[in-house]
Amino acid sequence: MEFTIQSVCVPTRDGYDWVDVQIQQGRITAIAPHLPPLGTLINGHHKLLLPGFVNAHTHSPEMWQRGLIAPLPLELWLAELYDFTPLAPEKIYWSALGTAVETLLSGGTTVVDHLILIPGQEMETIAAAVRAYREVGIRAFVGPLLHDQDFITSLPTGGQSRSPVPNLRSADETIALAKAAIEQFHDPAAGIHIMVAPTGPQLCSDESLAGLAALRDRYDVCLHTHLLETRGQHLLFTEKYGCSAVAHLQRLNFLGETTSLAHCVWLDDADIEMLAATRSTVVHNPLSNLRLGSGIAPVLKYRAAGVNVAFGCDGSASNDSQDLLEAIKLGSILHNVTDLEYRHWITPRQAVTMAALGGAKGLGLQAVTGTLAVGQWADLVLYDLENLSLLPRTDPIGQLVLGRPTQAVHSVWVQGDRVVADGTVTTIHLDTLRAALLDHSEWHAQRTSTTLPQFQTYYRQAMGLAAD
Repeated sequence: MEFTIQSVCVPTRDGYDWVDVQIQQGRITAIAPHLPPLGTLINGHHKLLLPGFVNAHTHSPEMWQRGLIAPLPLELWLAELYDFTPLAPEKIYWSALGTAVETLLSGGTTVVDHLILIPGQEMETIAAAVRAYREVGIRAFVGPLLHDQDFITSLPTGGQSRSPVPNLRSADETIALAKAAIEQFHDPAAGIHIMVAPTGPQLCSDESLAGLAALRDRYDVCLHTHLLETRGQHLLFTEKYGCSAVAHLQRLNFLGETTSLAHCVWLDDADIEMLAATRSTVVHNPLSNLRLGSGIAPVLKYRAAGVNVAFGCDGSASNDSQDLLEAIKLGSILHNVTDLEYRHWITPRQAVTMAALGGAKGLGLQAVTGTLAVGQWADLVLYDLENLSLLPRTDPIGQLVLGRPTQAVHSVWVQGDRVVADGTVTTIHLDTLRAALLDHSEWHAQRTSTTLPQFQTYYRQAMGLAAD
């Protein structure tokens, strides 16, 4: 379809301008005042048009445990999370659909789903998520979360001996699973990209990490993983490698322009220089980093060094939402307490650029999306500046980033397809989604994890905490 968005507010280098924007064959074809009407006309009066954001790291199946897990550090939080992973592909479908809808309605046009897999139903899990993303019309990068080692190996030993733990699967089996997912589901023309996405070096052998990195080169896909999220992981990698985890990944040919690394809280200056040199992307997940007590990522240092930074919501059991605007706000102002030099602080305009172009760069899409320019894909979000949460009239982007916008998204286009209109997703029935999420869940007060007590003993010992 063709569209003309008329008299809409767009940012310029020094302020704002009011122009018409035309969309044809999935791309922006003209940006200028008073263009001749073309296709469906959209009234842009008192509205702000921005490039779509990227939700650059999440785990859609976590939606089923939203608001449920007690305050715990990551390693113990994971023990409880995985005891209650959804075991039905149907639930994977509904949570992916919910994740996509929340991303769209908070300004995102692309989602990176580091997808938790149902054991023994790995391909069915991927198929369910892919089906949801196709139906709703969001661009999706689906990274099956893969590892070949048991979770107990992700904890540092604290200098204590530990009995050997057998691998969950061989490195060859892990690599074969990723290869099968790419060959079956990778379909960029339809907006579905399969990523190679190991859980992280804390749970992966060198053989699997190197083999998965080789798939990136063979199939020209993106790499995605968790990296140095917690102090415990920092201690583990010192034990495991005797060097920086970043340096170790570089030896395995893992870093690069289409490699994105979630969290990156516990990196030193040499690590940061290496990420800049390899043009790797850091995905900043401020809400989960605080929720799990992981720390504050040194984002101002990343920016000063020239490292590309994107924003992610992380999963709905560690955030616990998929509100991109909330992640962008906190991920910007959080760093004002880390550096007295206020000229280094992230401005609202810089935050918007990180969320859109920064996210696109991490996925190798910066040539076709992430900016408002003729020739770019029409990945666009129209915000209603008459929404009460964006009034009175001041600085539209300042209001959007620093305020608390609610239900402010008017329309969303993903490669020229209008998937949100007048604040409503047009591609699916939201009432059906609400009913499914309600019917497949139940109210919880307390539940008992069988794995948590075992992990807690190891964790407290490794972290130097008093025994129970």
